[in-house]
Amino acid sequence: MEPLNVLMVRQPRPPPRIVTPTSHLRLSLPHLLFLASSFDLCNCADVWTHPQIGTGEYTTGFVGGGASASDKKVGVVGLTLFDLRRRGKVSKLGMVGVNGTKFPAIREHLDRNITQAYNGLDTSFDSFPANDKVDPDAYKAAIDGLQPGDAITIFTPDPTHYPIALYAVERRVHVLLTKPAVKLLEHHQELLRRAAANGVYVFVEHHKRFDPAYSDARFKARTLGDFNYFYAYMSQPKYQLETFKSWAGRESDISYYLNSHHVDICDSMVQQLGYLPVKVSASSSKGVATDLGCADETEDTISLLVTWAKAADPSKRAVGVYTASWTAPQRAGVHTNQYFHYLAANGEIRVDQAHRGYDVADDAAGQLQWFNPFYMRYAPDEDGNFNGQTGYGYISLEKFVDGCRAVNSGAAKPEDLDAKGLPTLRNTIATTAILEAGRRSIDEGREVGIVVEGDEWKLV
Repeated sequence: MEPLNVLMVRQPRPPPRIVTPTSHLRLSLPHLLFLASSFDLCNCADVWTHPQIGTGEYTTGFVGGGASASDKKVGVVGLTLFDLRRRGKVSKLGMVGVNGTKFPAIREHLDRNITQAYNGLDTSFDSFPANDKVDPDAYKAAIDGLQPGDAITIFTPDPTHYPIALYAVERRVHVLLTKPAVKLLEHHQELLRRAAANGVYVFVEHHKRFDPAYSDARFKARTLGDFNYFYAYMSQPKYQLETFKSWAGRESDISYYLNSHHVDICDSMVQQLGYLPVKVSASSSKGVATDLGCADETEDTISLLVTWAKAADPSKRAVGVYTASWTAPQRAGVHTNQYFHYLAANGEIRVDQAHRGYDVADDAAGQLQWFNPFYMRYAPDEDGNFNGQTGYGYISLEKFVDGCRAVNSGAAKPEDLDAKGLPTLRNTIATTAILEAGRRSIDEGREVGIVVEGDEWKLV
């Protein structure tokens, strides 16, 4: 198969506009475009969706003029795509943003922290708009320069995912969306229809599906009988709100940002058993984020209470509780605290993803820290090359690139990839339904039902 072209799009939060890249359908991924809040280089168009100010942490690790203070100091998406280009899976990379004046600093950051760290790993990319331009519509010109079969990744503010993805899909460009795929169930289903009509692959970057513990738990859940109960917790420290404050509570909330992870994991475990969500009730707490300067409507913590029912036997029900917070302590020892408990008729599963039996005490940090090299491993190999190909953050992006190349070569159709149980747009519709239902439940003060009629989902 030929390598893929990828366009990366980045977008700063302040002007909540979308950045969209386009790619062409070919035997490989010749061109990849990144769309992101920050700089990202790959063989697919990439839009950075994790909410970051200015230059996107998840894409390049560049935040506020320098390396992120989190555990992603050199990012995830850009580094992975640069390495996939080295391996011949992608070829031309592009990045799209709103403020082109940031690109020189991003390039310098990538050169210093990636090229010089990993044996001269190539971090070159085409950028839109020009270095002296500010253009909220730069993504359109970038995508218009792609051909069918190219790809984009989207890591931009949540409300921009749908219009950017739609613009690319209509031009027959493959799309990777960060989670949440979109905010509204209506948009999820319309994007599904448009993607099917244009024969393109749309993948949601739910990387936790590829965590070895989580994927093994999904496999073991098959033999434990009927689903009964699921509880998940996920939080990040309060200092993240300095990064998020331009959009937190306005464009999206903590449930869309973090609950999306474990809602999807639970769905992937119980969908195979025939369970569907039927109703959602949500509640939230407030007071900490607002004291830190966030918008008045910003919630600190959101809990979703979801009732699931077995489609073949509605008398069999289960309950899921999903809690997410971005007001955790500053020095908890982990950047993201996360764990879940799954109870079934014939057994139970517990996973602590925050503490992996690996802790480091460092006087400079002034605390004990737990690290997760299973996600992204930044230590080079014995020859000085990047050595993180087994991390589930890397694997998630590689799965997307491999899927695009398979479709381009004719080896697979998008529906074949749906059948593999990957986090495709079709396989993640329950997550969007639950997240929107939770938002409505808080706003309207009521329980929200989920009805599935054939292939159509609706909230009532």
